[in-house]
Amino acid sequence: MADRAVTGGKARGRPSGGRGRRRLSVDERRDELIAAALQLFSTRSPEDISIDDVAAAAGASRALVYHYFGGKYELYLAALGSAAKQLSVLLEPPTEGKPLDRLRISLRRYFDFVESHAAGYTALLRGGPADRSGEVGEIVDGIRQLLLDRILHSLEVETPPPVLRITLRSWMAAVETAGLDWLENRDVPRADLEALLVDHLIVVFHAAGRHDPLTNKLFDRLSHEELTA
Repeated sequence: MADRAVTGGKARGRPSGGRGRRRLSVDERRDELIAAALQLFSTRSPEDISIDDVAAAAGASRALVYHYFGGKYELYLAALGSAAKQLSVLLEPPTEGKPLDRLRISLRRYFDFVESHAAGYTALLRGGPADRSGEVGEIVDGIRQLLLDRILHSLEVETPPPVLRITLRSWMAAVETAGLDWLENRDVPRADLEALLVDHLIVVFHAAGRHDPLTNKLFDRLSHEELTA
């Protein structure tokens, strides 16, 4: 979906008809409109994008966009939901390996999404209505809760104490910021950035462990596993 808007630019400048154009199914046409919308929403604020902009980018009529989505807000929700669903599939937790090894795999998959679905990732995290307490906020918060659950699974923690929960959510915000920065600048090799973020997590665990014995125990366990790897 979103990768079509990133890798090939196929959502731009499509003819509205003519010979040789394969007739798309309902789902395919809907996905095409979402891909075009994701590309636009990733570079400009949704408030600055019109239905006409999306229609032009997809080579469709504005009536068709309204037919599928009802309006711009519904289209924006569909685009965000598409990006969140793709990321959710990629982040299915690994079942083998040590906790930090599983976390590294999950982080690599996360950045696979960042790199291959740049439009979806950027639209998911940047821009959007100022008030994110409604459906938009539910989508963004839902994917963040999913990420937190996947990290806890990798670390073999079922119920985190408050200090650990806050620490992990703060680290996740750093990962999001790093992803957006990397897409904008790409002046750090991706593998180095991923390694930096894992080291960052270990360091913040060390600091948080001073305030919570369970977090300190987790830090000791992870440090021991790294030293004995």
